Parts: sequence; C-alpha cells; structure tokens
Amino acid sequence: MTSFAAPLRYLVEEGIATITLDRPDVRNAFDQVMAESLLAALKTAEKDDVVRVIVVTGRGEAFSAGQDVHELYRKETETGARAAGDELRYRFNPIVSRILAIDKPVIAAINGVATGAGLGIALAADLRIASERASFICAPHGIALIPGAGITWLLPRLVGRGMASELTFLGDRIDAQRALEIGLVNWVVPATELEERTRKLALSLASKPATSLGLTKRALNQSMHHDLDDHLVYEADLQEVAAASPDHEGRLRSMVERGMNRT
Repeated sequence: MTSFAAPLRYLVEEGIATITLDRPDVRNAFDQVMAESLLAALKTAEKDDVVRVIVVTGRGEAFSAGQDVHELYRKETETGARAAGDELRYRFNPIVSRILAIDKPVIAAINGVATGAGLGIALAADLRIASERASFICAPHGIALIPGAGITWLLPRLVGRGMASELTFLGDRIDAQRALEIGLVNWVVPATELEERTRKLALSLASKPATSLGLTKRALNQSMHHDLDDHLVYEADLQEVAAASPDHEGRLRSMVERGMNRT
C-alpha cells in the first residue's frame, strides 16, 4: 500500500486504486493537506501500470463538504480576497484537471453529501455511482461566492444549461433519486451495496482494453472543444493509435478466427 498524509487512504486491489477522503469529523472538507494528498494519489494511480481504474470516495456520512471554510477564513484574513481565487487556482483546479486528463476511468462513489469542491470533484469523474443516502448541494451564495472547482463548466454539460442554472442559482439540496433523474449520476444503489456495486463496476472496466478506454475518454473530453469536422479528424487519429496496440491486434485476430461477420 502506498502511504499518503493522514486524511486520505489509498489502496490498490485487483487493478483498482481506491482513494478514500478521510476527514469524517468535518464531512471530508478539504484542508491543504488532504487536497495535496488527493492530487498526489491521483498522480500515483495514473503512473502505476497495475492500476486500470480509479475510485474516489469518502469515509463516513459525507463524500465531501468541499473547502474547509475555517482555513479559507484564516487565509482571507491574512491575504485578502485573492486567497479565495488562489484556493481554486492552486488547490482544486489541478485536481479537477488531473481527473479529466488521466487516461484511465475514474469513478466517484458518492457515499453522502457532495457540495462545493467536493461536488466539482465528483462531476469531474467519468462515472458517478451514488448511495441512496447521497445528496448534492451547490450553494456557495451562502458565503457570497460562486461555484468553483469546475462546476460551472462541468454541470451544464451533464444536466443542461437550464438545470445547471436552477441548481447553482437556488442552491437547493437534491437527493440521489433526483440526481439520477436529471443525469447528474449514473446509478443509485442502496447504501449497504455501494462498496460492492462500485467494485463490480470497476472490475468490469478493468477487464476492458486499457488503451481503447483511455483513448475513448480522451475523445469524449475533446469533443467539448471541437466542431464536428475537426472531431472526426481527431477520432480517426486516435483510432490509428488504438489499432497499433497489442490488445487490438490480438482481439481482432481472435474475432476473424472465430468467423465473425460471416453469414
């Protein structure tokens, strides 16, 4: 097991790296140490060839309550309003960017409330599986801030502009079932089954060719920036990369030998 700072647990089993946020007494709110540890854990999992899938979850009743407001208050008292921007620039934005950039599937196993930067991190994951006890809140207006950690970019792409406006303007808590209905999460499962259902999902992904999954993630991410013509060119280039992988050659030969596509 790789060791990180105390407020985070990191475990690799069966090709799955599970990163558990571990400050349950403050609903897994991010202080500087936990944020730095999460980024380091993501980089470790990204570089580890044994790891094929990454799971991020929380211990206790919350996934994450986001920024540790006591630490934010102290920093703003010391350095002024710039501290709030710097928290995003140097603490949370690198985490969100890393999750999106990793050429491995990232699953958010949302065990409880996800709000603030915790919500942004969950949204950055490729797939979200939520406990029936999970809930989601986007209410930074309570302290007169805006949604950060990528929320204003990620949320409209998941649920549409109108629903994103509703969630971010009103700041109402939504439960797991409502999150499923609007496309914020992929699955909702009983709380007692979250760990096992997440494991089964991760094992299913781990059994698939790593190269094609990673390139598919890259293509989906880039589709948000390309027009169709540019993206068709990009797809073709990635397909060539995928075709050069040993996984492709072996699987294609096997299908041909089994007589696939013949009447």
